[in-house]
Amino acid sequence: MRILQWDREGVSAFPGLPSVDRRLFIPETVWVVRDGRFVTLTRADEPEEWERVVAADEPIATKVKDGMWPTSSSTGPSMMARMIAALCVESDMRVLEIGTGTGYNAACLAELGAFVVTVEVDPEVAEHARGALRAAGLPGVVVISGDGEAGAPSHAPFDRVIATAAAHTVPYAWVEQTKPGGLIVVPWAATFHPDGPLAVLTVGTDGTAEGRFTEPSWFMPLHGQRLPQTVLHETRERWEAAGEPDVSRYGITVRPDGQSVWLDEPGTVVR
Repeated sequence: MRILQWDREGVSAFPGLPSVDRRLFIPETVWVVRDGRFVTLTRADEPEEWERVVAADEPIATKVKDGMWPTSSSTGPSMMARMIAALCVESDMRVLEIGTGTGYNAACLAELGAFVVTVEVDPEVAEHARGALRAAGLPGVVVISGDGEAGAPSHAPFDRVIATAAAHTVPYAWVEQTKPGGLIVVPWAATFHPDGPLAVLTVGTDGTAEGRFTEPSWFMPLHGQRLPQTVLHETRERWEAAGEPDVSRYGITVRPDGQSVWLDEPGTVVR
């Protein structure tokens, strides 16, 4: 299945996504960078530019704090496709999404046949997503306004969990609410590797989750898990001092009492 995107050159496709029109989910006003700063771009004022931005395989800032810090966005379609591929979604699976944003990712998951519950910390953003999902003919997606770190216990258990915001700690609630054998896909904050890699974990029968990191995946941080800029500088220094190991050599284990990031094997803990 694939998602179609329109531009002035014609139609292009992003393999791995179902045919959901991204334009239904992007707000009429978005934020773009011009001359090194964020400015608003309104569909009514610049319709061709708005269409171009929405059709591009790039993330789109949809809400910005103080004109400087994006607080909500739409993930670039090809990154979405890779994350959904890593999630291995099958029809009738129950999927928990952390970070609803525009609702576009939830719509793609629903079009794949999943029952989707998505949690958004910003009530205004959540309400926009509900309206967009209704307009797209997907009213069955459950949108919850709340803190995604708590998951959605009243709708658990889930077969899959996917986060669209970067974490440096996997909330154990996500593990508890995932069936044994289920998968958790989460972008990682740059705490051990400067590229902020994607983690894919499998939940075990013993209450733990373990997996590997795969590829770079820059995302805004999960609400409540922001890191100071000094940590990002220290991460690069440590990584360079260690010989710049490839991201695929790292793994993670999550237990009820904590978590550990390791290199090559679980016994070699780096964080």
